[in-house]
Amino acid sequence: MSALLEFKDVDVHYGPIQALKKVSLHIHEGETVSLIGANGAGKSTLLMSIFGQPRASAGQIVYSGVDITRKSADYVASHGIAQSPEGRRVFPDMSVEENLLMGTIPVGMKHADEDMQRMFDLFPRLKERRNQRAMTMSGGEQQMLAIARALMSRPRLLLLDEPSLGLAPIVVKQIFQTLRELAKSGMTIFLVEQNANHALRLSDRAYVMVTGEIRMTGTGQELLGNEDVRSAYLGGH
Repeated sequence: MSALLEFKDVDVHYGPIQALKKVSLHIHEGETVSLIGANGAGKSTLLMSIFGQPRASAGQIVYSGVDITRKSADYVASHGIAQSPEGRRVFPDMSVEENLLMGTIPVGMKHADEDMQRMFDLFPRLKERRNQRAMTMSGGEQQMLAIARALMSRPRLLLLDEPSLGLAPIVVKQIFQTLRELAKSGMTIFLVEQNANHALRLSDRAYVMVTGEIRMTGTGQELLGNEDVRSAYLGGH
């Protein structure tokens, strides 16, 4: 079974500094896979390298059988990969509805009304706020909007960068419940997350990154039960 997304010995540099070192990982269609690790381990760099920002300096990134290592960000977005970035990055002066419509840029407006209604079903809070400017919403609501905007492009692969960052525990629980529903629907999800407990419970498989290298891999349950992972990322319990 060929992978939907595969990293093959990928290196990434920021000038003279090597951020990723011979990274190899894969994600099959329909899987939820997480990448956990400490702050500064290189997790967000790995996600951004899929869009060539920064570009891999060695190795290959293959998506749906096509080498996308040197492809433009526009090419990647228009071929079914969508990202909800770290720090949410919604359009602050636009309404919820306008932000969602921005998500249709890679695919056009043909299904916009239908998909917007689906986002309101998935995130009822967004329906309540549909005419409200994004900058006036809470952090949790902005995170819901960032995820919904990514989903408006009908992605084959959804990339999530630290969706729980800076959010209250009750909101984190809501976000992960929605991600669970998406996973059950067959969505392929690649999740970068510092909250290892939530990430591993959601994931079919996971990778542990330490200073730009993949140090461990296994099912979510295997890593939840691993003593090294528990002591390093789960507070020992």
